[in-house]
Amino acid sequence: MRIYRVGDEGPEIQDIQHRLIELGFTLPGQEHGAFDDGLQEAVRAFQAQRNLRVDGIVGPDTWGQLVEAGFRLGDRTLYLHAPHLRGDDVRALQRKLDALGFDPGKQDGVYGRTTDTALREFQRNVGEDVDGVVGLHTIATLERMRPLDDVPGRGLVRETEELRSMRGRIQGHVIAIDPGHEAPEGGVDIHLALARAVASELARLGAKPEILRDAGENPTPSSRATMANALDATACVSLHLGEDDPESSGPTCSYFGSQATHSPGGRHLAELILDELEHELRVRGRLQRLTVAMLRETRMPAVQVEALAPASEIEATLLRVPDGTLRIGRAIAEGVRRFFED
Repeated sequence: MRIYRVGDEGPEIQDIQHRLIELGFTLPGQEHGAFDDGLQEAVRAFQAQRNLRVDGIVGPDTWGQLVEAGFRLGDRTLYLHAPHLRGDDVRALQRKLDALGFDPGKQDGVYGRTTDTALREFQRNVGEDVDGVVGLHTIATLERMRPLDDVPGRGLVRETEELRSMRGRIQGHVIAIDPGHEAPEGGVDIHLALARAVASELARLGAKPEILRDAGENPTPSSRATMANALDATACVSLHLGEDDPESSGPTCSYFGSQATHSPGGRHLAELILDELEHELRVRGRLQRLTVAMLRETRMPAVQVEALAPASEIEATLLRVPDGTLRIGRAIAEGVRRFFED
């Protein structure tokens, strides 16, 4: 999809404004169809609320969640569908099933097979027709059970247990490496260079790295997540550059997490990679939760690594020296190794 930012105009901008107003955000100019500073601030507030990257730009992740935020449980009938249904109504269903002891997997707002299985198990247990359809009757039955929203979900507990069982050697494990976005036309593909450096080091350690795109390719984040799942990868590392802000510095490592839940495996992997990058770059970094597609839609522990902020002159220098990307690649690969072996 096209990316929308300050200065853009048209019916698409008016649609974005309308959706934000429906969600309770205040826009000084209301729905006038121009992407101004007021709309940018509203977008940033929405992104912060949804654990998205707060940049004031409406790209695929922000647009997708703007659409999903408009659905409430009961607005539509839910069932297993291709492509999968997505929305806050699905997330609410997953949360209720989880609280009642039926494991829908990651509370990601995507109605996939694991959620369908959990729903059918619930229907079987309460004596309903096991049809995998979430209509008003099934919702009413769920509500009568009065599920608590603040209990740890089975998916979170299960992933924590799986994390313990993954200890061993890195040899033979398939590691998906996502080089982020394609370089601008005529520019250097830094993401791909970093991906190749990480892959080279992982291969030396005995892992089986798989890079999710090549030069000149630019699949959507959801497509790259699907590729990682199809590889049956044990872990996924998505590589990006940091914010275009001269005052920003240090690496950022992100894992799937909303205000209600998170990925324990993703968090642990992010912590280890961040520790290695901080040691290598000799600068403090940050850990954060994100709900972007590469972290939300992958089935394995996944992290988004922003090793450098190119707007920082000191860090940008690393991209220009011969061994800069190799140093970063080694640090990231060492973090992945520790995920399995420490």
